[in-house]
Amino acid sequence: MAYVIGMDSSTQSTKAIVWDREGNAVAVGRSPLPLSTPAPGHVEQDPKDWWASAGAALKEATAGIDPARIEGLAISNQRETVALLDADGEALAPGMVWLDERGLGEIGPLTARLGAGYLHRITGKPADLTPVVYRLAWLRRHHPALLNQAAAIVDVHGYLCLKLTGRAVASWTSADPFGVFDIKDKRWSAAILAAVGLEPSRFPEAVAPGTLVGRLSDAAAAATGLRPGTPVFAGGGDGQCAGLGVNAVRAGRIYLNLGTALLVGAWSAEPVIDRAWRTLVSATGEGYFLEAVQRAGAYFVNWFVDAFAGGRADPGVFDRLEAEAVRLPVGSGGVLASTHLTGCMDPHWDPNARAAFVGLAANHGLPHLYRASLEAMTLEAARALTTMRGLGIQAERILAVGGGSRSPLWTRMVADATGLPVRRSRSEEASALGAGMTAAVGAGWYKGFAQAASAMSSEAETTAPDPAAAAAWQALSRRQAKVYAATRGLVEAGEG
Repeated sequence: MAYVIGMDSSTQSTKAIVWDREGNAVAVGRSPLPLSTPAPGHVEQDPKDWWASAGAALKEATAGIDPARIEGLAISNQRETVALLDADGEALAPGMVWLDERGLGEIGPLTARLGAGYLHRITGKPADLTPVVYRLAWLRRHHPALLNQAAAIVDVHGYLCLKLTGRAVASWTSADPFGVFDIKDKRWSAAILAAVGLEPSRFPEAVAPGTLVGRLSDAAAAATGLRPGTPVFAGGGDGQCAGLGVNAVRAGRIYLNLGTALLVGAWSAEPVIDRAWRTLVSATGEGYFLEAVQRAGAYFVNWFVDAFAGGRADPGVFDRLEAEAVRLPVGSGGVLASTHLTGCMDPHWDPNARAAFVGLAANHGLPHLYRASLEAMTLEAARALTTMRGLGIQAERILAVGGGSRSPLWTRMVADATGLPVRRSRSEEASALGAGMTAAVGAGWYKGFAQAASAMSSEAETTAPDPAAAAAWQALSRRQAKVYAATRGLVEAGEG
């Protein structure tokens, strides 16, 4: 039997999964990735750790498999994380992780210089803390010598490709989230890079997903347990790969990740631009992915449990909260929440936004706050989908992944609030599966991405929407949507 590997180099770990032709996980390797926070707002990783973690995960995954049976590998990578390399491919400084906040003060000056509308139109990204371009502007202002010294400015995908094959290559979908990539022309934007004093030649070659990057070197083979010469194909950003992993990169199928961050995405033939989402190149390289993001999804839920409900060390805490919350009506007895614990991306694009509970009364307890939190996140996603559908984007069903997809309460909320059936993906590792599909296409197993996704993805139970609940959810959405604006002035006053 022949296999491919989808390797997901995410923020806190690397997962290497061996997949067969039907999308079954044959073997799995995992290795942690350390994060460093040397100063407030600074979040870093050593690129050497990306490689060490990848090697450990690959060795574990392939320990019991004949390496000759591995016909290809592709990478799904954490997005918006960047490293500066010298001419020998060694890191000049720690990598700046997507959680890093050093670029906050550069958003205003850069958008004033280039125009927020221009940046949004070319890159698909509204002005926001997350894209790498603002950290590059911070480096230009505070560490120009370091930035000038960099022979290559790479994403995680490019760095790992360099280590595996000797060639640093980005895919269109791993380059795209940097905020300096022209999503229509599929190239680094010389005009945007010039604004931070850089040239496209300093960045990796950007190629279509599924393109052959190169073959494993002898040194990489020794570090990973794979065979020298194993093909490496261009994969891409973890969000887009996850959309591919649940076969949601075609019209009508909506991707929902109820993970650390909450993402809802829809495929579009054209790069539709709106402040209700960011526009990305599709994981297949054909069409686009409209992705609405809440920075704190399950992260907010975990914080809530740790701060107020005794902590996640209690194995029954989530079951108890769910059992109590499910008995409450839509609207949580009048409690409203805003879950912008780490700032807000769409639709407000406010990195200084903060979380809030309002409407508390003496009869309210933890279940009311827990349910109100899930309702707030559900409705933010539902409103983004409503905007997409209003612009002609098809939405027929939702494919859910992430830890939150195992919550019957949360999937029921999503179905009722959107009016769409929610079907849970059987695979818990949609990003790695999407990378595996990409490797399968590159290896010639399938004629294209559509065939690979149909053959390798599978779905579990479906939660159908309850039409009788629609009116209550619409009324709640109108109220909950006002919480951000009502509390934003208080946050600003506190900052003063």
